[in-house]
Amino acid sequence: MKNLLNAAEYRDKVYGCWTGKNIGGTLGGPLEGRRDFFNIDFYTQKMTGEPLPNDDLDLQLIWLLAVEEQGVYHLNERILGEYWLNYIIGPWNEYGVGKTNIGNGFFPPLSGAYNNEQWKNSNGAWIRSEIWACLFPGNPDEAVAFAWMDSCVDHAGDGIYAELFTTALESAAFLESDISVLLEIALSKIPPECRVARSVRLAIKSYQEKRSLEEARNLLVSDSADLGWFQAPCNVGFTVLGLLYGEGDLGRTICAAVNCGDDTDCTGATAGAVFGIIQGRAKLPSRWIEPIGESIRTVAINPYRLAVPKTLAELTDRVLWCKKQTEMLNPELVALTEGATAISPECRKALCGAQIVRDRIWNKPSMAQIFDLPYGQLQVEYLSAAEAIPGEVLKMRLTERLCRFDCRTLNVEWLLPEGWEANPGPEQALLIEHDWKTVLEFELKAGEFSGAFEYIPLKVTVSGRPAPIYLTVPFGLRGAVRNDKLIPDVACTDCERRRNACRREASSRGN
Repeated sequence: MKNLLNAAEYRDKVYGCWTGKNIGGTLGGPLEGRRDFFNIDFYTQKMTGEPLPNDDLDLQLIWLLAVEEQGVYHLNERILGEYWLNYIIGPWNEYGVGKTNIGNGFFPPLSGAYNNEQWKNSNGAWIRSEIWACLFPGNPDEAVAFAWMDSCVDHAGDGIYAELFTTALESAAFLESDISVLLEIALSKIPPECRVARSVRLAIKSYQEKRSLEEARNLLVSDSADLGWFQAPCNVGFTVLGLLYGEGDLGRTICAAVNCGDDTDCTGATAGAVFGIIQGRAKLPSRWIEPIGESIRTVAINPYRLAVPKTLAELTDRVLWCKKQTEMLNPELVALTEGATAISPECRKALCGAQIVRDRIWNKPSMAQIFDLPYGQLQVEYLSAAEAIPGEVLKMRLTERLCRFDCRTLNVEWLLPEGWEANPGPEQALLIEHDWKTVLEFELKAGEFSGAFEYIPLKVTVSGRPAPIYLTVPFGLRGAVRNDKLIPDVACTDCERRRNACRREASSRGN
């Protein structure tokens, strides 16, 4: 049975998603970065008929552009990294770390893990999950594969798991409206031992025990105290509290999320987006829509180098077009129809489950670079670190993937600078066996660095094809680049003060 979703119903839900995103982000914007428990029940600022600019939404305009220009199934983490480098101007926290890393040759997924200890588990990825959910409604396993490509640009660990969680929840929300069911679906897509899962389960437990919102919030804060503020596990938990304690009312939902404090524009915006998908735009209360209108305002992207949609309706229609193109490429997806929605019991049952994402995603390394070859891929993985001091030994792994040859040899040769050494030697070979991953582990002993980074050529040839391919593998001099060593409490306050200043400036310019 082909699973079908009525096109008008789908459009209404996508429109509701972006509207809820704008509403929740505008509600939470003035309180962002504060650690109090609040008691707001409506917008706290003077409203002028426009939303606050919010990176939670405008970053996704870059991914939309990538989908429009490349086609969704041609995307990978390296391509998204290039779009990030070219279009993202927001310098804050992990955004700036990821951009710096990519510019220095540490491409995704390595860009999200390298020199990013403070911000790799922060909030910048799970807040931009809606684009993937909207492109793959009712197909959370497919959606989270793209969420991984997205989040690894500037995150690792729980920063990635957080986006897998919100993406799965939002994708499933196109077919399922019960929050408790949606939470179980989303939990099934992330490792059960990760900190995001721990926070979500604590939020659910608090609600089931009928604790007050403030009590539940304080339990989450205490449980995440070792991570510091402005981190994904606790803030995803706040979003879940909003969805649970809101009990089907938009105002209560987004206010509950925002009242927990911390990254309030993110928690409010994501709670609003989930609510908007479930209810659809037509059912959202006008009292929340009228003060912010229909426009889109940006703060973190370069608006002069891409066609920014002027309204939420325009954004919705561009997503609708991309969804139609995507389902033409993959006939297994839930497809749009002018007729009635028809979803099989098997499809609904398949929303929840870990097997596919466990096999495809959970074991993907962040400390790695993936190089496309004409005949497959070569993954270079840093088993110990991507930085060293002279004399330090680095453990490495090479993995040949997706190669279409069989019974041939993939030869690699490290063209090492003077003073660098390789064990068992600079030349190694991998026997290619079709449909199997071939792995080679070895060690590099660092010599002197010519600067903050050393870029070592890796010569790759396949037996029978003498023309070599040269790859460049980067290594950092330990301690030469310091971009995430701030004290967390100071960093959060200072970075958010600068971020809010940028938003006020953007607001005054009318961007």
